Amino acid sequence: MNIFKDHFMLRFAIAVILLMHSVPSFFNNSMNEFGNLYLNQKGFSPVGVPLAWAIKLSHVACAICLLMNIFIKPASLIFILILIVGIMMVHFSEGWYVVGAGRNGIEFNFLLIFCLLEVMFGFTNKLKTIAAGK
Repeated sequence: MNIFKDHFMLRFAIAVILLMHSVPSFFNNSMNEFGNLYLNQKGFSPVGVPLAWAIKLSHVACAICLLMNIFIKPASLIFILILIVGIMMVHFSEGWYVVGAGRNGIEFNFLLIFCLLEVMFGFTNKLKTIAAGK
């Protein structure tokens, strides 16, 4: 197994983002707050806190898969689904921009979704092959 092939730099960057978005919440109570104060209020009661934990643990699992170059497609698909639900529940109503002209928008999730699709399917390499006429 060679972890340094197949978009390693992109996989590494996404893994760092996933870990930085999840691991601190294990230690600062924000995961319980997310479960109780957001998910439970949005109709997920009484499973808001366990769902929040499952989401954050899936971030860590996906990061490990990306770093180890294993189970890339299922791990990425799970995270893409989480990102899409996050867009629908949180970010869409805030608009496009994360900062600047707006706040908390969908642009970061959009970028992560397309980065994961590239990691999963390697569209760039396929397009290069098509463009070269091979």
